[in-house]
Amino acid sequence: MVLSPRSLPYARLALRSLLRNAVEPFTLTLITDGPDDVRQLQDELDGLRADPVPQLRAAAIYGEADLADLEEERFGRRPALRRFRHGHPCWRKITDPLLLSAPGDEMVVLDPDLYFPNRFSFEPTVDRGVMLMWQRPSCLLPDEVVTTAIAAGVPLAHHTDIGVAQWRQPIDLDWLNWLIETLEAPSLPRHMHIESIVWAAIAMKIGGGYLDPGQWVCWHRTQYKRLLRRFGVPGASVLQRERFSGIKCFHAGGEAKWWLVDAQKMGLLDRNEAATDPAPLLPFEVLHPWQFRMLKARRSWLRRLGYYDLMG
Repeated sequence: MVLSPRSLPYARLALRSLLRNAVEPFTLTLITDGPDDVRQLQDELDGLRADPVPQLRAAAIYGEADLADLEEERFGRRPALRRFRHGHPCWRKITDPLLLSAPGDEMVVLDPDLYFPNRFSFEPTVDRGVMLMWQRPSCLLPDEVVTTAIAAGVPLAHHTDIGVAQWRQPIDLDWLNWLIETLEAPSLPRHMHIESIVWAAIAMKIGGGYLDPGQWVCWHRTQYKRLLRRFGVPGASVLQRERFSGIKCFHAGGEAKWWLVDAQKMGLLDRNEAATDPAPLLPFEVLHPWQFRMLKARRSWLRRLGYYDLMG
């Protein structure tokens, strides 16, 4: 988990739900920025481990500089990957697990805004391929980078969410370096959602599938929810309309992550049910160029109409 101490107001709650409800033994690795961040997260983790956490085998926290030697060793001949690692912090969700794992290792990459309301198990990680959450309508942004990928003939999966990713080493680092170089033309803006474009390209390159969206649920900011917020409905009350019973994970993306604390205090999140049966993967859907053109045109049309200014 890539985690900044600034995210702790909601990430603290998410981590507690993970530690409390995971039924399988796991090792927790937190990835952050500087030494002060490492110390803050270590204090936080010590507090979270004050209660028994039987499934937590070990925990480690790494700052960006702590992995410099591993970066030199594994990415040394791949300059685009090195540049990517030092771009937006979210991009390190792709690069740093590759530095911290060995061939055959399972990598489960988690956002800090995930909530686990029930006793749950992760899906078995496939031997080859990547497993991602499904989200509508699309979080492949910014448009110009998607356009670059399509123009270069890079296939992209549609509806990929960045909340959870499960995959295994080894990964073709030469291809990944080529992909980043391709997306950089002419430059790569420091935009968090570029991570989603890279995951979408990885998905079409190595296969895998979507985690069952009935079990791994993504927050969807529908027009109805925008209206509720516009009329002053508290965020926690908006979350009350989500389904938490029987699911494995809820990804509180965007503004919804700031509502988790109040929603949890109101007793809206925790169900304490069993969600341990494996769910089948769904096949990835390819993003066709015509679909992207329609999405882009729709966003442009709504922007000209002032929809985003009015509805947020």
